[in-house]
Amino acid sequence: QVQVVESGGGLVQPGGSLRLSCAVSRGIFIAYHMAWYRQAPGKQRDLVARISSDWRTNYADSVKGRFTISRDNAKNTVYLQMNSLKPDDTAVYYCNAQFSGQSYWGRGTQVTVSS
Repeated sequence: QVQVVESGGGLVQPGGSLRLSCAVSRGIFIAYHMAWYRQAPGKQRDLVARISSDWRTNYADSVKGRFTISRDNAKNTVYLQMNSLKPDDTAVYYCNAQFSGQSYWGRGTQVTVSS
């Protein structure tokens, strides 16, 4: 069974940076379309950034210019570099892997931006 595991969350001050990682345990990682979502308390889960198997990327308007998604196919890992963090970025961040109609989710990692 495919496992998706996020790491790298934590508490950071406004203006700070964090890098999230997401490791996928099985499957042909190079074929996966990978994405980061986030969900703040009382809100729906929204797409933050996506990177396709052929390295195309797209971002939510709210994070463009501040967040960067990347992947390391040799390590079966996708990253989310988050800079210039704002309190509104506070949420649980989830990693998603998609391949051939199947969708796999991690359990999430908490990011809190606060002074």
